Amino acid sequence: MHKNMADLWKKPKESLGKTWNKRIIQWRKELVITKIGKSTRIDRARSLGYKAKQGFVLVRIRVNKGVSKRPKIAGGRRPKRYGSYYPRNKSKNVIAEQKVARKFPNLEVLNSYWVGEDGKHKWFECILIDSHHPVIKSDPRTSWICQPQHKSRAFRGLTSAGKKSRGLR
Repeated sequence: MHKNMADLWKKPKESLGKTWNKRIIQWRKELVITKIGKSTRIDRARSLGYKAKQGFVLVRIRVNKGVSKRPKIAGGRRPKRYGSYYPRNKSKNVIAEQKVARKFPNLEVLNSYWVGEDGKHKWFECILIDSHHPVIKSDPRTSWICQPQHKSRAFRGLTSAGKKSRGLR
């Protein structure tokens, strides 16, 4: 089943059709960071470590597309490069993870994945773990995130997207 879902998400606009458009319209109306009950792409979430049990939280986040504008020139210089843009060092995925980590300081970002985009925004779903939850602490597969060295993973580039932007993959 998960393999068939993965094939659908290779070209979501064509394969999902009207569902895709309705989804994007609905997501535009939502808040920037929205808690969700279940994953939009369960195959991708499961491959990144998500389990449907207590202590795991899913969040959909909207990030603006486009590149950053250069800071305003202070002082007397010619404004030749004033209007130019430059790309960010961080990917949109990393920016999304850091926004979510700021919003939920008691949770740790495990991973995130792309779920959609339009001309103005990109949407990602972030998998968060409550490192103080007893279910997470007792499970040997997830208890590693309870250790103090795994605090603030998103800001230190320790998630999958963070490692990629640091050139480690």
